[in-house]
Amino acid sequence: MAAAEEPASETPIQKALRLKQATINARPTPPKGGKFQREQAARIAAGKSKPWMSR
Repeated sequence: MAAAEEPASETPIQKALRLKQATINARPTPPKGGKFQREQAARIAAGKSKPWMSR
């Protein structure tokens, strides 16, 4: 299946990188959203909920 799209002048390293990128892109992505994204949307500084973490 991958042999059809394989370029003729591709080095083994380029082939490995192409296959790795294809595997990464095929992986399911985690759902967007969460505490960090909500804070960014509300323009709240990331550390405001933990004042003891600041100097």
